[in-house]
Amino acid sequence: MKNYRLYLIRHGITQGNLDGIYMGSGTDQPLCAEGVQRLEALKGQYRYPDVNTVFSSPMQRAIETAEILFPFAKDKIILEDLRETDFGEFEGQKMTDLLEDEAFKRWMDPTQHFTPNGGERAEDFHQRCRHVLMGMLEYMMKAGVEKAACVTHGGVIMSMLAQCGLPQRSPQECMADPGCGYEVQCSAQMWMRDNAVEPVAIVPYGYL
Repeated sequence: MKNYRLYLIRHGITQGNLDGIYMGSGTDQPLCAEGVQRLEALKGQYRYPDVNTVFSSPMQRAIETAEILFPFAKDKIILEDLRETDFGEFEGQKMTDLLEDEAFKRWMDPTQHFTPNGGERAEDFHQRCRHVLMGMLEYMMKAGVEKAACVTHGGVIMSMLAQCGLPQRSPQECMADPGCGYEVQCSAQMWMRDNAVEPVAIVPYGYL
């Protein structure tokens, strides 16, 4: 049975990441100099898969990461649904400045099902992440693409794997460092029957 392999990779570091601010789909920062340097260092020390197809979030930080890690990929596809969630009123704010904010406390409590003003509902975000993951795999199967990379955001990867990864894991167990992520595999049968993927390795190879 043929397995299709998709490499889910988190974008590199931005200045907002270094400053500890919430950066969702409402903050379109490029990589900072340190972010570029770290990606180049990862490429020099470890091995990334060789792919011709790369899916990417439309955010600058993801597109630039894809260009650095996969410069020779011929088929680069921007997917709007790979963007990070919209943090609404918390977008661009530092976590340390929000710790005593009552709305922020409600947002941090998953039992509250709270959506910040102007933000994306968690249910909509998770549905979007699940749908775009299955959509990428469908594209690969129809196009005969056996392996492809996906450069997106940490929250998107966590959502995808917490929902669709086998064995099932918590979102916290699916975190990825900048420039790193997971190789997942999926057969046509898994895709049709289970809407599931199997994480099989850390990317880049040798990182952990």
